[in-house]
Amino acid sequence: MTAGEIPEIYKGTSADPAVFLSEKELILSEEYSTIKNFLFFLSVPFEWLVYFLILVLGVSTQFEKWSKQTVRFSFLQTAIYLFYLSILTFLLAFPLQYIGFHFSKAYHISAQTFSQWMKNELIDFWISYAIMSVLIFTLYGLMKRFKKKWWLAAWALFVPFTVFMMYLQPVIIDPLYNDFYPLKNKQLETKILDLADKAAIPADHVYEVDMSKETNALNAYVTGIGSNARIVLWDTTLNKLNDQEILFVMAHEMAHYVKKHIYVGIGSYLVLAFFGFWLAAKWMEKLISKYGEKVQINELSQLRTLPLFLLVVSMLAFAASPFSNAVSRFEEKQADEYAIEMTENKEAAVSAFQKLAKEGLSEVSPPWLVKIFRYSHPAMAERIYMLETYPLSSEKEKEKEKEE
Repeated sequence: MTAGEIPEIYKGTSADPAVFLSEKELILSEEYSTIKNFLFFLSVPFEWLVYFLILVLGVSTQFEKWSKQTVRFSFLQTAIYLFYLSILTFLLAFPLQYIGFHFSKAYHISAQTFSQWMKNELIDFWISYAIMSVLIFTLYGLMKRFKKKWWLAAWALFVPFTVFMMYLQPVIIDPLYNDFYPLKNKQLETKILDLADKAAIPADHVYEVDMSKETNALNAYVTGIGSNARIVLWDTTLNKLNDQEILFVMAHEMAHYVKKHIYVGIGSYLVLAFFGFWLAAKWMEKLISKYGEKVQINELSQLRTLPLFLLVVSMLAFAASPFSNAVSRFEEKQADEYAIEMTENKEAAVSAFQKLAKEGLSEVSPPWLVKIFRYSHPAMAERIYMLETYPLSSEKEKEKEKEE
């Protein structure tokens, strides 16, 4: 099956893009998806190449020397070194980032001006820099103290840090980008909270976020843990879906809460991180033992090894992505099934996904390689067909009554 072609079983059904997309939209969807996929598979090896060259050309060694010449305190040395490294990688990655923004703007997905987009890029940079300064200082402190088992100590600290960040994300980090407020449409909020009550979810508010200033795409999500857990609707979703479609989307998001997907995700992430830290330690030790002298590295705990650590972690994360994506797709399928059982409105469910695909120019039936490396959700054609053909409990009961 070639890219863009759908399985025969979907043709003529609600899952067939030819049914709900115009010829122009089909062409735009295919073009935009091809560009996004190309940029993704280009940016990953490019990132690896950047880290590799920074290491072997002695740039990292020079950054470390400059940081030590500037200040005496080790934390400030780490912060200065990381600033040099972050600025360099940001500038080298900027062309690809800008190309991605340019095409999202050209295909009317992004609603941002360049200055708005640049503002978010800078917020990303400084948040990442602040968090990484603390993490890298701690990591290299553990490397010095625990020569062989640093990876285990790092993972042990990584566990509470991950949970802490997920707790803070909705109330500290997300509001730096957008404004969040309780849903303005109180009638709709009542319907959503009734749905939440039906699912035994202790929710007092549904939040909306002003994403229309950034994008024309639609979305909703669950974020945070504990008392900071939130169900969030993009205002674009509120503007472009009707109440029944929104209720289906909300039921889908509630399913993640009911089925503990957030906690399953945290658990899976931490298990992968355990093996990731262990493999990173083994690979770095072997590489430094074999090639250390050539790149002026004497021991693992030298700050100049950071590009090697980031390179190894990035490669391991890419290698693990088919597994993590598969788990995520399974959970999303569960959420779709839960939502259609709760709402029992196939028409609203199908039309909601059709609109999501249309507004975001989604690749309805992606190539296999793209799907396993990029798709954390089932392909839209799969989701729509599943909803259209899903045997509802009420439908089964009616069939049973007819037979009797």
